[in-house]
Amino acid sequence: MSAALQMTAFGLALLSTLFLLLATCTDCWMVNADDSLEVSHKCRGLWRECVTNMQDGVRTCDQYDSILADHPVKIVVTRTLLITADLLAGLALATLLLGLDCIKFLKEEPRVKLKMCYGAGVILGVGSILGLVGSVWYAVDVYVERAMLVSHNIFLGVHYDFGWSCWLGMAGSTGCFVASVLLTCCLC
Repeated sequence: MSAALQMTAFGLALLSTLFLLLATCTDCWMVNADDSLEVSHKCRGLWRECVTNMQDGVRTCDQYDSILADHPVKIVVTRTLLITADLLAGLALATLLLGLDCIKFLKEEPRVKLKMCYGAGVILGVGSILGLVGSVWYAVDVYVERAMLVSHNIFLGVHYDFGWSCWLGMAGSTGCFVASVLLTCCLC
């Protein structure tokens, strides 16, 4: 039972960490949500903004000036939280891998391996909370920005909705949290 639980938590943590990494690297945190006939599809990410021409499929991207440039708070906070969540999830994944019963590392020390799994669960939990806060922070800011424009009857020609990268960040964070619960609560 313990080995099956460990492998389930490891598989979930691996998949969720990949989701978090993809969310951090991809460019579709906000997507245009116009109902009008558009000839282009616009996505905004943490690192750049991309426009895809719907007729010929040509995609062009504008990099943000610099990582250290003056960016909106939602981008800086989301970048920071997601990069930290990625690093913590990677560290937890490595620790969990060494703590698995099926790995021969420290085979004669089952209590140490159990503590490694528990520690990986704690680290994964902290990373998941940071990733979830970053993803939800960004989503709430997108929603508030849109609500403010609507409440003031301002139409700029395009308004943005949550993109698939935002949903991927939330899914990865939630998966890491579930894996953390499995490792910290169910394993002991």
